[in-house]
Amino acid sequence: MSVSTLKLSLCVITRDEEQRLARCLASAAFAADIVVLDSGSTDRTVAIAQAAGARTFVEPFRGHVAQKARAVELAEHDWVLCLDADEELSPELAAAVRAVLAGEPGAAGFELARKTSYVGRFIEHCGWWPEWRLRLFDRRQGGWTGADPHDRVEVRGRVGRLDGALWHYAYRDVAHHLEKVNRYTTTMAQGLAQRGVAFRWRDLLVRPPARFLRMFVVRRGFLDGARGFLLATIGAFYVFLKYAKLWELKQLAAGREESLQTHRRDAPAHSPAAKSDAP
Repeated sequence: MSVSTLKLSLCVITRDEEQRLARCLASAAFAADIVVLDSGSTDRTVAIAQAAGARTFVEPFRGHVAQKARAVELAEHDWVLCLDADEELSPELAAAVRAVLAGEPGAAGFELARKTSYVGRFIEHCGWWPEWRLRLFDRRQGGWTGADPHDRVEVRGRVGRLDGALWHYAYRDVAHHLEKVNRYTTTMAQGLAQRGVAFRWRDLLVRPPARFLRMFVVRRGFLDGARGFLLATIGAFYVFLKYAKLWELKQLAAGREESLQTHRRDAPAHSPAAKSDAP
């Protein structure tokens, strides 16, 4: 099928992705429309997107869910394929996407099987393969939702699955992995606090080892060798850090409230603070 007749928009959000973006865009170059929504890159990301023929926009980062929803909004076609800059369609998956859109899709969206590379090798276990992600969909039937940073697509109607792998190059190295863990757990903890989720010690004590056992034993991460052990350990640390940061936020909030109450109690009767409590 020629590019001009494939009514598909590829949507990618970016920030400082000059090392990975070209590979991502090239894997889905058959899309008639390519949208790159950047949030202030300081490297060559925007230039690379423009060189690939993408309609490129630069707007402030709204959060993972809102930013991806905005990219879909900018698309020219109703069928959209949403990829992260660190993802790439395998040739088999690219062929499957083109084939399903060549006729009547027969579904509101399609899940793609994501396969992640870690320290130079694709992971086969730990619950990391296959990771089914709904990324090809009719935007008239749904869109992005979820709680940052864990976004997801939901559609109204039947969801199919396509053959082939969505290759994922999420982490440059262990240091990059831990950097992401630190950033994402901060966002997660803030979201939990904003939704009024209470801190419970059992979440901090029980959930991390449970995550390790699920990844390494139940989901057979041990078959991935040292990589499986490392991923299960960092997965457990992710859970620990999320709830540790929630505890910290609750403590800081309680400290601020206690300080405010002390200030009000100790304020002189003629002070503004005292008058503000008067009936």
